[in-house]
Amino acid sequence: MARTVSIGCQDFETIRRENYFYIDKTSFLSEWWEGGDSVTLITRPRRFGKTLTMSMTEQFFSQKYAGRSDLFQGLFIWEKEKYRDLQGTYPVISLSFANVKENAYEKVRYRMCQILRDLYVQNRFLLEGDLLAPGEKAYFNRISETMKEEDATMSLHYLSSFLNRYYGKKVIILLDEYDTPMQEAYVNGYWEELVSFTRSLFNSTFKTNPCLERAIMTGITRVSRESIFSDLNNLKVVTTTSDEYADSFGFTEEEVFASLDEFGMSHRRQEVKNWYDGFSFGKQMDIYNPWSILNYLDTGKVGIYWANSSSNSLAGKLIREGSIGLKQEFEKLITGQSILTPIDEQIVYGELDGNEEGIWSLLLASGYLKVLQYEEFDEVDEDSDPVYELCLTNREVRQMFRTMVKGWFRKSRSEYNDFIKALLSDDLKAMNHYMNKVALATFSSFDTGNKPSESAEPERFYHGFVLGLLVELSDRYTVTSNRESGFGRYDVMLEPKQGDDGIILEFKVQDEEEEQELSDTVQAALLQIERKKYEAALLAKGITQDRIRKYGFAFCGKKVLIGR
Repeated sequence: MARTVSIGCQDFETIRRENYFYIDKTSFLSEWWEGGDSVTLITRPRRFGKTLTMSMTEQFFSQKYAGRSDLFQGLFIWEKEKYRDLQGTYPVISLSFANVKENAYEKVRYRMCQILRDLYVQNRFLLEGDLLAPGEKAYFNRISETMKEEDATMSLHYLSSFLNRYYGKKVIILLDEYDTPMQEAYVNGYWEELVSFTRSLFNSTFKTNPCLERAIMTGITRVSRESIFSDLNNLKVVTTTSDEYADSFGFTEEEVFASLDEFGMSHRRQEVKNWYDGFSFGKQMDIYNPWSILNYLDTGKVGIYWANSSSNSLAGKLIREGSIGLKQEFEKLITGQSILTPIDEQIVYGELDGNEEGIWSLLLASGYLKVLQYEEFDEVDEDSDPVYELCLTNREVRQMFRTMVKGWFRKSRSEYNDFIKALLSDDLKAMNHYMNKVALATFSSFDTGNKPSESAEPERFYHGFVLGLLVELSDRYTVTSNRESGFGRYDVMLEPKQGDDGIILEFKVQDEEEEQELSDTVQAALLQIERKKYEAALLAKGITQDRIRKYGFAFCGKKVLIGR
């Protein structure tokens, strides 16, 4: 009989006690311990079992769980006698920043201090007797959500010392989702303030802490060493391109297929593979995200589970406000192609604006992209970076991004749909009416916010608009763009899949020195189509001249004029 699938349970003890569905990942414990690293930072996409792994690690090593062999009997780790003797023998400090999602620095600092205060409350037994000196007890009692910054940044350092004295052993520190506050700081504009606080906290906890045995930090991204890990030269970093712990997070294909067998779904292997396969960690290919697999086992239906399990706002913001080149590359991805780019896995959030390599690196770390292959460092050119071939991870991610692109036009959804209808029916008057409404409502959302929207490059808008066409018309048309234009030009071809007309669109920004009216710009765009013979590609496909429609789009700020 198949075990019960518990959606969202991240407590190892509960899963084992209730015999909920669980895939044995305890080999992580021995691999980590035998690695001997002082501080290990492991980055994995969200919903990949990081929190459950930290819960498992705490309950294996913590003295609070001494004698709890029932939690591990029958699992991989219990087959090794030396690890049976290790279970429940260390003081462990375990905390998570997963819920630190505030929109202002003072609020996020308050939440982090609450978490630190709760650790002290859990260990109030340390105040009993004479273990602590009077000054230390006074410090202990100062720990609160409103404590001074100097008390907060030393709190884990001193708690380690107190526990070390009480138990006679150095402590293990587990920090889950360390970078959640970092992402919120970038999105909400208080990056520099948070970096200063976090750097001091991490330095005293993981660098200058003589009572630290070992530590693990988990997160989605590897925040740059210069930002918060300065001087932390004892840090072992394991990213999605590293080989360490490659099968410890996420489900391997063998594990997924065995799970389908348990639930009587063996005949659905290919369906599950088509939707959810595609993640890779190091050289380990064919990794599936656990969240989607658990939901699939629970419901028996395919769906966008992982991609919609939390906000994708940062990914959407970076692509929507991104440069022309970034949107062009994203066009390739959303149509199933791959891109080639260097990758810098040290994310510098404060420098993401305009840094395409950083954005692709963030999307890779977040699980939206996967590595198909990469070139090693060039031995001749020591300054060259390895080039990665990337594509969207799987069908689920592709569907998520399609929904995201549609969301860009949410403010003018009705007008946008009406424009599409007008385009398909060759209603030029309606096309002009609805296109101007769409531009007026959504133009500013494609702006980076660093300058007034009226003076922002219109290219940001209409490149996003092209992505919208790719998504909306993919069932009837193959949408392509030849991209050979300079500033302000960008032609789009809609090749019909059935009996529709072929359509060519040419975008042009008004050059007010040469084009007095927008109608002049429209004519220049139409001339561009004729001069470069864009229709040749459609004619070669057997589409006759009378079934090819050509439109010039002229832009001036938020104003648009379409002609043919």
